[in-house]
Amino acid sequence: MKQLWSPWRSQHIERVVEQPLSRPGEPSLFVRLAAENRDEENLILWRGQHVFVIMNLYPYNNGHLMIVPYRQVADYEALTPEEQCEMAQTVARCIRWLKYALKPDGFNVGMNIGKVAGAGIPDHVHLHVVPRWEGDTNFMPTLAEVKVIPEALRDTYRKLRAAIEALESDHEAPATTS
Repeated sequence: MKQLWSPWRSQHIERVVEQPLSRPGEPSLFVRLAAENRDEENLILWRGQHVFVIMNLYPYNNGHLMIVPYRQVADYEALTPEEQCEMAQTVARCIRWLKYALKPDGFNVGMNIGKVAGAGIPDHVHLHVVPRWEGDTNFMPTLAEVKVIPEALRDTYRKLRAAIEALESDHEAPATTS
């Protein structure tokens, strides 16, 4: 078996064991993280009025972001028009931050709604923004079934927070504080 070192995953696994992603009838992981006042520790990059942006602990690519409504709903059509609008506006923000901080060549943007569609947290709809680079799909996933993330999550977090601070001074929604 081939192994790649990614020490941040063990910290997340330990936390999930102590505090599962979700239990029936209880608030989702996203609701719990948003309620805490530990944005940097929880990788929450930005807070708007209806949604917040958090880095994915299991990223498809370096800089993988998720836009999450504060209100826990399982289906997109259950979001209010205001929540839907802020999610759409936040996609543009995320793309702008990622271009500034990481300089990707393109993006994948989308939702996995429902467990059968691949939603890891099916009871709380969220939108993924994944930066892509020319050649980012290399031999590792094909031959070794391994995805290489080239930078530590905390390093990417710091780069993106700097981008937010540099780019958001002229926008109405406040940047998060840690």
